[in-house]
Amino acid sequence: MTTERAVAEAEVAKEQAYVSMLYDRLDEVRADAAERRRSVERKAGNTPQAAVERDAFNALHAQRLAALDAAARGLCFGRLDLTDGPTRYVGRVGLQHRDGAIEEPLLLDWRAPAAQPFYLATAVEPAGVGRRRRIATSGRTVTSVSDEIFDADAASRWTGELVGEAALLSALSAARTGRMGDVVETIQAEQDRIIRAERQGVLVVAGGPGTGKTAVALHRAAYLLYAHRDVLARRVVLVIGPSPTFCDYIGQVLPSLGETDVLLRSIGGLIPDLEPNLTETPEVAELKGRLVMAEVVAAALRARQEPPADGLRVRHAGYELRVDARACRRIADSARRSGRLHNEARPNVQRRLVDAFAKHYVAQVGGDPRGGRNLLDEHDQADLRSELADEPAILAAVESVWPWLTPEDLIGGLFADPDRIAAAAPMLTDAERALLVRRRGLGWSDADVPLLDEAAELLGNLPDHAAEARARALEAERRELEEYAEGVLAIAQGSRSTDIEDEADSDEAAEVLSVFDVVSGRGLAGRMEEIDDRTPVERAAADRTWVYGHVIVDEAQELTAMAWRALMRRIPTRSMTIVGDLFQSSSPGGALSWGDVLGPYVRDGNWRVAELTVNYRAPSEVMAIAGRVLAEIDPDATPPRSVRTVGELPWKEAVDPADLGTRLRKAVDAALAGGDGNVAVLVAAGAEAEAWAALEDVEGLATVGPHGPDLRARVVVLTVGQSKGLEFDTVIVVEPAAIVEASARGRSDLYVALTRATTHLGVLHTRDLPASLAAPDGWA
Repeated sequence: MTTERAVAEAEVAKEQAYVSMLYDRLDEVRADAAERRRSVERKAGNTPQAAVERDAFNALHAQRLAALDAAARGLCFGRLDLTDGPTRYVGRVGLQHRDGAIEEPLLLDWRAPAAQPFYLATAVEPAGVGRRRRIATSGRTVTSVSDEIFDADAASRWTGELVGEAALLSALSAARTGRMGDVVETIQAEQDRIIRAERQGVLVVAGGPGTGKTAVALHRAAYLLYAHRDVLARRVVLVIGPSPTFCDYIGQVLPSLGETDVLLRSIGGLIPDLEPNLTETPEVAELKGRLVMAEVVAAALRARQEPPADGLRVRHAGYELRVDARACRRIADSARRSGRLHNEARPNVQRRLVDAFAKHYVAQVGGDPRGGRNLLDEHDQADLRSELADEPAILAAVESVWPWLTPEDLIGGLFADPDRIAAAAPMLTDAERALLVRRRGLGWSDADVPLLDEAAELLGNLPDHAAEARARALEAERRELEEYAEGVLAIAQGSRSTDIEDEADSDEAAEVLSVFDVVSGRGLAGRMEEIDDRTPVERAAADRTWVYGHVIVDEAQELTAMAWRALMRRIPTRSMTIVGDLFQSSSPGGALSWGDVLGPYVRDGNWRVAELTVNYRAPSEVMAIAGRVLAEIDPDATPPRSVRTVGELPWKEAVDPADLGTRLRKAVDAALAGGDGNVAVLVAAGAEAEAWAALEDVEGLATVGPHGPDLRARVVVLTVGQSKGLEFDTVIVVEPAAIVEASARGRSDLYVALTRATTHLGVLHTRDLPASLAAPDGWA
């Protein structure tokens, strides 16, 4: 055995001893947390407050257990030997000594300030670190260690930016699983600075494909929850992704970091219990995303508040009752001026209209033919008014002036009626108004959700008669339980031991307590009261009006102006992390500049941009091809620099249209035979069915669920829009010309498609390639 190998094995053995000790300590902490949870669960919760406290502590211990379970995978991954200080071990969670001694922790949480040098230290700026050791593990076994010795005279390969190259490249070269993993072991210096940036204000994280924007955003969420848990765990962090498929793809990252106080949603998921099921054409999506649609929604609501031009007439008990147009308008105008939301103003409108009808009714029923005073006294008049209050004809008349409305009623009614669209949207062209026409009952699209949200802001909630009925029933049940409990206590008091009565004056008897001495009937009944034991995340998911502690927006360049408007009302503090790349924007209504997006909502100087410049996903061979497309989008743009090569050039092949399906099948089979990675076939919108059909009997082909294909499968077919933010070992792009033609920003879509590959890239085409891909150099 060589001396070098013996030293390496000795170092591994040394670290194994320490890592084993850490796992022993982790097991102790987990056992203690589990016992605490069992102890809390055993508590009766005899009062509503006690029950709430019990459930709160139970949730706290459950969350702690989840964090500890997540930390068990790769518990410790690094060590810092400081030049003037102690040795520190860095891992997924912090561990203290068993006796709670105030000394260097056994293990630093990667988010702790003391752990930051692990990510920032370079040969140029060592940050007080003499040696950084990376510890690789499999389960609880240390498999290898690698050291970086810092010398002030040395130069870093990446001018101080790229560290831990071996560990990083190993992670990047691993086969994809269809689920995004955390990168806590390989966070780079430029990423770490963004992750730990100040929470307040808006931070825009800009960077090209593969620069780790999504990973940075998610690790930033974990860091902010660590640094500001008192606020953010209560208010919840909202992460917005471009699609439900994407949210599913990243769904395991934060739990793997031990964080669960985060809600993942796409824009289409912002309204509880609404699942968009329609796909709009790009033209319609762009139109619905314009800010002017807020004016259209407001105008549509005003039109529903217009009283009939000739006033109101109803027949009741043989009388014709009237409220003239002037009085109707006065009532409607007063409701608008009140500042109340539409549905909140409705009871007052109803009351005033009923009063007006009742006045006319009283005048007819009790009027003196000779012109004297009305013959009905106050009680009689009140009875007539009560008679009208629930009269269907009267309520129908009120509805014609000021109807109860849901967002679905308002927007659905608008789109179903060309006349209503024309009245609400005079600023649009005839062709644009025609794009909005859609019959009721077809469902909703993602583009509709911000419009529904806008309507909800103007309407307010409908009265929840079912909830009111439940509340009345619960109150009646509570009173019944209270009376029953008082009876039980009375019986208990009447049947208590006569020995105690005989000794009532003794000191010993004074120390004997009975049930009726320590609890009242109300206390006993209170044990039955219903409590909201949902977590903050569960409550936020069910509440459209929830105000979040921090909002992270991924693929932010895709959001329309109306989507931003809906999002901003959920974060009035503007504590946000916005992640995106303007060059990848393919949405017709997407962002052209961050200033345009943020200008209406954020004060000057309260937002800043942080750039990511290193491409960790696409190898240099792939970026050489993709960079040509980027140059067509913007000749001044600089693609992110790739950190690795794979020694394999992308390939392209022209095929006869009749042979496209067969050739696609062969290309997928070849990719599957070449390794364990996954394969994505990317096509233009509308071409998915043909690709799925060509691959229908391929082993490992994804199944398609309500939110899209299962990304854990080895083979998946996606449109470019569905592939946003995702990565695959092998990518086969089908018909680039069709991708370019599919939208107004088709070159951006093509750029996105080409940069999804981590290893292999292929292109199949039956038509001429775009000029940027036609040149022969750079292809196999």
